[in-house]
Amino acid sequence: MENYHGARGSTTKGTGGKRGKAADKKLRFVGGTFTATKVSTKEQRMVKRGRGNTAKVKLRTAKFVNVLTKEGMKKVTLRTVLETPDNRHYARQNILTRGAVVDTEIGKVKITNRVGQDGVVNGKLL
Repeated sequence: MENYHGARGSTTKGTGGKRGKAADKKLRFVGGTFTATKVSTKEQRMVKRGRGNTAKVKLRTAKFVNVLTKEGMKKVTLRTVLETPDNRHYARQNILTRGAVVDTEIGKVKITNRVGQDGVVNGKLL
């Protein structure tokens, strides 16, 4: 893996020859699938087993967002996704990602965390 992703970053030597492979790619290095957390009327979580007796909580559907306001944190109901920086189709499908702007009952909120990996939705009021 270092041949491709390491400090060298190139698969060829300075002379033009191919670099030798140190090891095969392993299944444990493969990442997970995209969670695609959606806005819904109920919250739904999924616990994913990890290596070393760890667990990740992934949020499948979200109803609430923890909003940072001038008065402090508030738990607010989500309405819809207005825009997303990653993919314009995510807003149409109500998929939450980091940096997405959502409509809530107190106004527009920008998502500040990685929703599918954290298990909660956090944001700040715009």
